[in-house]
Amino acid sequence: MAKPLMAKATAVWLVDNTTLSFKQIADFCGLHELEVQGIADGDVAAGVKGFDPIAHNQLDDIEIKKGEADKAYVLKLKYNPAAAGEEKRRGPRYTPLSKRQDRPASILWLIKFHPELADAQIRKLVGTTNPSIQAIRERTHWNIQNIQPIDPVALGLCRQSELDAEVQKAAKKKAAEGGVMDDDARRKLVSTEQSLEMPAEPKLPSNIAGLENFSLTGTNEEAEDDPRQTADYADADSFFNLPDSDEAADDDEDDDDDTGRGGNPGRR
Repeated sequence: MAKPLMAKATAVWLVDNTTLSFKQIADFCGLHELEVQGIADGDVAAGVKGFDPIAHNQLDDIEIKKGEADKAYVLKLKYNPAAAGEEKRRGPRYTPLSKRQDRPASILWLIKFHPELADAQIRKLVGTTNPSIQAIRERTHWNIQNIQPIDPVALGLCRQSELDAEVQKAAKKKAAEGGVMDDDARRKLVSTEQSLEMPAEPKLPSNIAGLENFSLTGTNEEAEDDPRQTADYADADSFFNLPDSDEAADDDEDDDDDTGRGGNPGRR
């Protein structure tokens, strides 16, 4: 499907000036629905000036009205001869100069949160080189201490749909190899939409982790050996005739010592 020129700027204009749904704008501009939602929230494409598709002969006003009336309607792009063959163009991804310093942060994010991605996939998403990826993997990068992982979609280095497509490709490759994955790894390999639809797994809080194997067996055995714990104090006699405690025995010993030293404690 043909896409409008300056797709992200067009999406900014449609979010600000129409009541189209995020899915309609995403389908028309070739973006991910969550990316359009990020534009509406101000997290994505901050500072990007909107590009009017009506004034630039890419979309008719009647198409927008149809889309606003019917949320299931798919907007149709006007034919533009200049855009013919745009999808077939191949070559290295161009990264603007203002965003090239963000490549290491994006590489670190991909390595940390999607370790299943191959170097070729990371190179395709971010537009970097193999030595840069290898240096960050081995933590030999000259600025590794100051690099913080940042989502490449948030930095504008790639689209969410492109990232999801590479993650799905890595998931199929790992499944074909027969690798065993746990729930957390499987959740990382699915797309963002599928992971949001998955129910959250119940997990024990970290402050009580390890108590699932705790047992009170030893405490009960100690209570049975102690006669003071097993005594029955249901009636008044047994309640007031408590067993002698260790403190009473200590008091008796102190009295005996005083008598032995001074003879009669009453005479001075």
